[in-house]
Amino acid sequence: MLPSIEAIVEKDGRIRPLERVNVREGTHAIVTFLSEPNELVRNDTALLSEAALSDWNRPEEDEAWAYLQKGR
Repeated sequence: MLPSIEAIVEKDGRIRPLERVNVREGTHAIVTFLSEPNELVRNDTALLSEAALSDWNRPEEDEAWAYLQKGR
């Protein structure tokens, strides 16, 4: 399996991993640029999941799970 990690591109163009990477020196990598620095990448997952979860956004679902809200 090919591992994926999150990284930041520094001003000088160097790529700085946000977590420790255990690979040998000279290991090749493919870099995919996800967004501009001011965009929120982490919220993209919620937006991409919206269509898959839309079936749960119905009155019948609210009614079926209402008993879990009574303890609040």
